[in-house]
Amino acid sequence: MDTASTLIRIYLFICSRYRGRLAAAAQRQSNNDQPEFTDEEVLTIYVFGLIKKRTTISEIHRYVDEHFSEWFPDLPSYQSYNRRLNRLSTVFAPLVEEALSMVDSEKTSGETLRITDSMPIMLAKGQRAPQAEVASDRLASVGYCSSKDTFFHGVKLHLVVERRSKQLPVPERAGLTPGSENDLRALRRVLPTIQGGVLCGDKAYCDGPLKERLAEDQDLDLLTPVKKEKGQKTLPPADKLFSKAVSRMRQPIESLFNWINEKTGIQRASKVRSYQGLLVHAFGRLAAAMLLLALNP
Repeated sequence: MDTASTLIRIYLFICSRYRGRLAAAAQRQSNNDQPEFTDEEVLTIYVFGLIKKRTTISEIHRYVDEHFSEWFPDLPSYQSYNRRLNRLSTVFAPLVEEALSMVDSEKTSGETLRITDSMPIMLAKGQRAPQAEVASDRLASVGYCSSKDTFFHGVKLHLVVERRSKQLPVPERAGLTPGSENDLRALRRVLPTIQGGVLCGDKAYCDGPLKERLAEDQDLDLLTPVKKEKGQKTLPPADKLFSKAVSRMRQPIESLFNWINEKTGIQRASKVRSYQGLLVHAFGRLAAAMLLLALNP
C-alpha cells in the first residue's frame, strides 16, 4: 500500500472511531472545543508517523511538515503539537481496542489457544534505573528484565493473545503495570474474563492451585513449564519434554513482541518526560502496530 493510501485509511479510521468513545475519553471541556487543527488530525499524524518509522514526536512533526503540509495546513508548531498530543493521552488505550477490532481474528480449528507474556518498556535502564523519576508517582517503577539481564525503570506491557495458524497472534487483552509488578499478579486481573481453551505462559505464571481452580471453574487449562522443586537439581525427562513443548507453543507471542518493537520502537522510552507522555508512547505505539497488522494482514 502506498504512503498516501495509508495516511488516508488511518485518517478515515480515526475519524469514524473518534465520534464515539474516543471523543468521550478526550473529555474536551473548554471554550476551544472545536479547534481548527482537530484532535483527529493530531492522532492521525502520530500514528501515521510511527508506521512510517519516525521514532520521536519531533521527527514525526518534521516529517509531516516537510511532506504533507498541504494535507494539514493548520499544523501547529512542534511545541503546540506536543502539548495537544499529551492532552489526548487518555484516548490511546481505547484507540488500541478500536485498532484490534480491525485485525482479522478468524478462529483456528479446535479449542482456542491463548498465550500470555509481558515486555518491558524502559524509561531508563542499568545504573540509571534507580535514579529515574519519570512517572514514578503514577505508574513506573524499577523492575528486572531477565531476557536482557538488566534492571530498568519503566512499565510492563502485558498481552493475552490468540494464536493463529502461520500468522502473528492477535492480542485479546492488553495492559500496563509498574515494572516491578509480578506477571502472575497482573494476569489474575483478567483471568475471570477468560473462559475455556488453553492458556500458555512461562514459569512466572506457574501456580498449582490456580491451575486446578481454572480447570474446574472456567474450563481453562493453564500450561507452564515445570518448575524445579526446592533442592531439585534436574527435572525428569518427561517434565523436560513437557516444558520444551510449552516453550514452543509460547514462541508466537515472542515473535509478536519482537515485531511490535521492530515496527514502533516501543521498548525504548528514554525520551518520555511525563506520565501522559508514557501513555502516549506505550498505547500509541501499540495502536500503530495493530493498525499496521490490520492494513497489511
